[in-house]
Amino acid sequence: MIGSYVAVGDSFTEGVGDPGPDGAFVGWADRFAVLLADRRPEGDFRYTNLAVRGKLLDQIVADQVPRAVDMAPDLVSFCAGGNDIIRPGTDPDEVAERFERALARLTAVSGTVMVTTGFDTRGVPVLKHLRGKIATYNGHVRAIADRYGCPVLDLWSLRSVRDRRAWDADRLHLSPEGHTRVALRAGQVLGLDVPADPEQEWPALPPRGALDVRRDNVAWAREFLVPWIGRRLRGESSGDHVTAKGALSPDDIRMRIAPVA
Repeated sequence: MIGSYVAVGDSFTEGVGDPGPDGAFVGWADRFAVLLADRRPEGDFRYTNLAVRGKLLDQIVADQVPRAVDMAPDLVSFCAGGNDIIRPGTDPDEVAERFERALARLTAVSGTVMVTTGFDTRGVPVLKHLRGKIATYNGHVRAIADRYGCPVLDLWSLRSVRDRRAWDADRLHLSPEGHTRVALRAGQVLGLDVPADPEQEWPALPPRGALDVRRDNVAWAREFLVPWIGRRLRGESSGDHVTAKGALSPDDIRMRIAPVA
């Protein structure tokens, strides 16, 4: 019976790839908040989403962690370090040390802190070459979670998101269905009776030829990869002028999304 929940993180937790009817992003954390709110009396649940796309671990620790600490909620979801790991030259061991220091601050004031691992990127262009680095960081996250008694939202093992329909056109962020499946898995991690199986099989797709795949890859590189590299070279972030969603009413979220199913 969690009465308050704060989501801390980057674009994954902000919900990029899952736009509501007004264009603003929803995402797995908002959908998960609805699952939690459904188990409380009406009006007896507080939810705040502090996540902002593009943020590195130190930025999340500086901007979001103190706000979460001040609120001292029953539950915090803490997803951070992914943007650090995909940057050239970063050391997953060192990033994990900073992650643990932040987690210690959160666990000192929150009833439960749920951490997340990174996705398995073996089928993702460019990121598949970072698979070993991501796996190393995931191992650290799991070990740190064990030390602090934190539940782990293990995205690496979530097989259903290996389907391309679970991903947005940019191949870096989840689609609405992908976010929904993560929300359902988060509910399972906390022992909730969720309304659907996050590993439910996808409908069969017609086969695609090699030419179709190459055409899609070229279009993706032109529309998404080149601009992403350009931002890295200019030292820019997609979240430079983005403000966190802040406190959200579960009723407002329900109005903007289909039921989590």
